[in-house]
Amino acid sequence: MKIAVFVSGGGSNLQNIIQAIDEGVLPQVELSMVMADRNCYAIERSLDRDIRTYILERKNFSEDANHNLMEEDIDLIVLAGFLTILSPEFTMKWGDKMINIHPSLLPKYGGKGMYGAKVHQAVLDAKETHSGATVHYVSAGVDEGQIIAQASFTIEDNDQVEDLQRKVAEVESQLLIQSIKQLSEA
Repeated sequence: MKIAVFVSGGGSNLQNIIQAIDEGVLPQVELSMVMADRNCYAIERSLDRDIRTYILERKNFSEDANHNLMEEDIDLIVLAGFLTILSPEFTMKWGDKMINIHPSLLPKYGGKGMYGAKVHQAVLDAKETHSGATVHYVSAGVDEGQIIAQASFTIEDNDQVEDLQRKVAEVESQLLIQSIKQLSEA
């Protein structure tokens, strides 16, 4: 299975994918390309591994990405900390060939503007007792696609945003790899 990973930030999930491929955890997966919507550290991670890497303008991202993906014959797109909202046409075209990882237990705390620390602050403000991460298919509605898998953890009384960020990162690293493995074996 040839995958493309879309990134916007540090690329910790990208690094987890690279490591899982290297260690044989994802034996049927080839990381064919990385696409970024801005200059970010994830680009360095991909270039260090000689992975084909593109930086595309957010305004035309869907159209430009689609052109490059079609040339490469990609089987799965993985949105890993990707912040640009893709066009409805793009999401419809790729349908069940595109997944996203989100730092909450969807359907709670998803949607436009809900990313990073904003999600964790909303979880704390609502006095939730659990949080986690969700892998889901991407649809035209932001964070509204069918859920593939979730993993959760207990929120401690003294947890702050930084604690939730750390705990979600731990959960995400395993959940995303498990989901990609499941899809590659289907």
